[in-house]
Amino acid sequence: MNIHPFITIRELEEKLAKKEITREEILEFYLRRFEAFDGAIGSALEIFDKESILEKSNAEGGQLFGIPGLIKDNICQKNRVASCASKILENVVATYDATAITRLKEAGALLIGRANMDEFAMGSSTETSAYQKTHNPWDLSRVPGGSSGGSAAAVAAGLVPWALGSETGGSVNQPAALCGIVGLKPTYGLISRYGLIAYGSSLDQIGIFTRTVYDNARVLSVMAGKDDKDASMQQIEKKDYTKNLNGVLPKNLRIGVVTNALHAEGVEPEIVTAIEETLKVFTGMGATIKRMPLPSLDYAAATYFITSRAEAASNLARFDGVRYGFRNKRATTLGKMYSETRHDGFGEEVRMRILVGNYVLSAGHAGQFYNNAKKVQRLMRREFMNAFADVDVLIMPVHPAPAFKFNAFADNKLQMDLQDYFTCAMNLTGIASISLPCGLSKERLPIGFQIVGPDLSEELLFQVGHAYQQQTDWHTNTPVGY
Repeated sequence: MNIHPFITIRELEEKLAKKEITREEILEFYLRRFEAFDGAIGSALEIFDKESILEKSNAEGGQLFGIPGLIKDNICQKNRVASCASKILENVVATYDATAITRLKEAGALLIGRANMDEFAMGSSTETSAYQKTHNPWDLSRVPGGSSGGSAAAVAAGLVPWALGSETGGSVNQPAALCGIVGLKPTYGLISRYGLIAYGSSLDQIGIFTRTVYDNARVLSVMAGKDDKDASMQQIEKKDYTKNLNGVLPKNLRIGVVTNALHAEGVEPEIVTAIEETLKVFTGMGATIKRMPLPSLDYAAATYFITSRAEAASNLARFDGVRYGFRNKRATTLGKMYSETRHDGFGEEVRMRILVGNYVLSAGHAGQFYNNAKKVQRLMRREFMNAFADVDVLIMPVHPAPAFKFNAFADNKLQMDLQDYFTCAMNLTGIASISLPCGLSKERLPIGFQIVGPDLSEELLFQVGHAYQQQTDWHTNTPVGY
């Protein structure tokens, strides 16, 4: 079969157009790859049977006709389990498709299975899943990042050419960087949240993993655009995000480098060196570099910590054993049924975030914590908008160090929470960002950087990122053995 494991969507489409291969053959190829390699990686919670995959996809063509992808397990697929990698939703079957899923099916995409994730998207390592750990294909002793680690690992290992994740504080960009692939966190409201099981509703956004920027733009073109089922949507029409990807930077591009991110405490020298080399590439292409601090970034992690947990406590209150999902049947009173169901059904990380969320919303504390966090969030957005008056895009690190070992932060929950330090500001402000690979560490682990833009700047981010990938080959590096 004339397919290599790390083939791009663009290349697959060309082969389909020339009738060199059929969608059935493509699907068979990727199903065999999951069978061969995912036992060690653990990227998928479930791979669907071939017949049902084909049956649920538009067979008449479309923008992603015949291209398989993996879907994070918090995005509803009709008549498929939607567990959020949690025991409390272990046997819950979605009764409808998320809007993003509907559009993918209409475009002819083949939705191959459910990706593992941190439980209810709460984590940065995919270690909190109730079912299994996902391993980084570059080094199976290390995490792939999270919470969308299953999706990122599958693309990195060439098990699928694209996958969907979701991001509340960094859950697309961070695993993309740790796995050496491209991850897009779009503007809040660009992709419908209808059918995305909520963690932090004002922060959540579906994101996309691919190997190349062009492929990422291809997938976004299918899903983006207004949706009457989501009141928070940007009211924009569908468009082709690949049309300006000519490999050339926009003329007179101004890039801002966020100095208090690049030189933050704990950022390893290898990360700084890789990003400085990246800046030289952009300078060589004609961009102007301006180094600038964003002081509010120093408060982003604390603001995100409070806001996300407050919203999580509210959103997860519905999971109580009454209407659907797991129920503790040994409880003898209604009160015990509630408490014991939630204790047994949720994992430790989720329980802890719910408790913190209820605390920061409680009488006597809401003003001190939640209300102040919302004030900082508004100040942060204003500061970012002011920065975009002086530059077109910002460049920042995604992670302070390459992928870490399993259990590295088991005794230091704060350090695990700080994995979102460089990414959560984009969720708090609602703006767009894209993560790209830009180097390999001495241990041959991927290093990533992110390009950040204002609201609805995805076309610009794709143009800048695609031009970078035409000048470098970091995105062509792959883990050994797949």
